[in-house]
Amino acid sequence: MGPYYERIKNKVTAAVQPTRLEIVDDSARHHGHAGHNPDGGGETHFNVTIESAAFSGKSRVERQRMVYGALADELKERVHALSLKLTAPGEG
Repeated sequence: MGPYYERIKNKVTAAVQPTRLEIVDDSARHHGHAGHNPDGGGETHFNVTIESAAFSGKSRVERQRMVYGALADELKERVHALSLKLTAPGEG
């Protein structure tokens, strides 16, 4: 796993203390698309699944804002796209 994977993992863990966290670098599927890193290093497109009690009682938009806020630096620097699945414990 690369440095942006680690940064995402560490910042999400600190921000919402997930009970489940899955991070998949999906950059290879976006070769030639906007935001793709031409150096071939990946780490531009991620699929992130998070389950956290911090999301309980929060709307979908509020949950997304929590994660985007935690990852603001990564989104400015290299990460072009995040696909987020955000749930509270007990949600499907």
